[in-house]
Amino acid sequence: MKAKQTLLFILNDAPYGSERSFNGLRLAINLGEQNEADTEIKIFLMSDAVSCALSLQAPGEGYNVQQMLEILLAQGAEVKLCKTCCNARGLSTLPLIEGAEIGTLDDLSLWTLQADKIVTF
Repeated sequence: MKAKQTLLFILNDAPYGSERSFNGLRLAINLGEQNEADTEIKIFLMSDAVSCALSLQAPGEGYNVQQMLEILLAQGAEVKLCKTCCNARGLSTLPLIEGAEIGTLDDLSLWTLQADKIVTF
């Protein structure tokens, strides 16, 4: 039996515009679906990526970042948003996807120390 791995994904880009956050979430979902891997996935959203966790997204076509985060949360991932980044963008009082929460740099630091692997997008 393999030991549990903790994977930390740090996303920085807006949900729509570039595909960096989309690709990071795609990889995280795929890793969460690997039956042979015992993984713990943590997602920390920084900079413009904090808007990935806003609820009520209705993109016209293509992928839906809200749904992707909801899949990850259903898989047991933890999702936190940078408090400073949310405050800077006026997002602190807007509704978030259920299960996502605002975190701090202390949370990111702790997750970084606990992670076996860190992936940034």
